[in-house]
Amino acid sequence: MTHTVDLYWSFRSPYSYLVTPRLVELERDWDAHINVRPVLPIAVRQPDFFTNADPLWTSYLFKDSVRSAEFAGMTLRWPRPDPVAMDFATRTYPKEQPHIHRLTRLGALAAERDQGLAVLRAVSHLIWSGEVDGWHEGDHLANAFAAAGCDLAELDAVQAAEAERLDAVIEANAADQRLGGHYGVPLMVYQGEPFFGQDRYDQLVWRMQQQGMARR
Repeated sequence: MTHTVDLYWSFRSPYSYLVTPRLVELERDWDAHINVRPVLPIAVRQPDFFTNADPLWTSYLFKDSVRSAEFAGMTLRWPRPDPVAMDFATRTYPKEQPHIHRLTRLGALAAERDQGLAVLRAVSHLIWSGEVDGWHEGDHLANAFAAAGCDLAELDAVQAAEAERLDAVIEANAADQRLGGHYGVPLMVYQGEPFFGQDRYDQLVWRMQQQGMARR
């Protein structure tokens, strides 16, 4: 029996980046399948979310994500550029976004081809690890997709041609995410039980093992 986890995941989430290598290992080493379901960041789904949030929410996020990366033995630097453009004067997010819709459609398309987890791993490392500036420039993104076994030019052509369909898939993911039990990412749902946050990964595996998940 293969144990399936629905993964709700965002390219703008540092915690989504941090949990992804462990999910890759889970699928590699155990009788598990990660059903990748990309969603838009909450800053795009709810543009006033951070405007109304206590400023401590954001400052803690920055400190905790860096600490969590250090604890996991990973590097993390806030992306340059941010996958979601923000007006810092008003703490709002313009409706027109240069990066996040394309990235999320590409992730959804890769997931349909059963290449989703590999793409999330490679692209989130490019964006969040701090190894390069300007992740969107040159051949950085194409190389990341190639590392995941994908042709970015071909995927880009499809996501542009099928943007409306893929946007509907992403909206359906967000609706199912809430039905799964939470609105945040990363959210892992296993047999109807939600596990929110990269720090719930160990509990997820514990539950799956309780249900008989075996090593490959």
